Amino acid sequence: MEAIETISGAVSDLDRADVDTDQIMPKQFLKRVERSGFGEFLFYDWAKEPGWNLPPNAILVTGENFGCGSSREHAPWGLQDYGFQAIVAPSFADIFYSNCTKIGLLPVAIDEAHCRALAAAGEGQVDLRAQEVRYPDPDGGLVSVPFEIDAEIRHRLLEGLDDVGITLQHEGAIADYERARERSGPVTTAL
Repeated sequence: MEAIETISGAVSDLDRADVDTDQIMPKQFLKRVERSGFGEFLFYDWAKEPGWNLPPNAILVTGENFGCGSSREHAPWGLQDYGFQAIVAPSFADIFYSNCTKIGLLPVAIDEAHCRALAAAGEGQVDLRAQEVRYPDPDGGLVSVPFEIDAEIRHRLLEGLDDVGITLQHEGAIADYERARERSGPVTTAL
């Protein structure tokens, strides 16, 4: 997983609330377990609608309760494979939020008014270290919106540590434990 500090760029706007994971990644595409190759199926049914246009920009802005529904990991995989690096919404489904953070896709919750203003600006920046979303206002200034994130999740994303990376940080201690277990013999239990 790549470390995240600042994500800057154009914004894609999906102004819809309660987008569930089946809408993000329909069930017929869940037959593989590798994390790549899902971007082409993102919002598969909606992409057939006349006028659908969701460019693969760095930042996706969407409505509240994004990622509700089932806990499928394929939805964040597809969003990341499509090109999104950060998703900004008023709220997220808990499991979806967690699945995003485990692969280095940054979910950021800010209020609806700022989401709409960021989408209207068409470009922005998500600064994980400063915990701020920034976007230009119509008067030529810069709006900074703070956001909250769990300290452990923030650390993992800043360092680019997935679950395997976290485990490997303790590789020496794990090896020491295994050597000690080998010397002490098998574990026995009394009945």
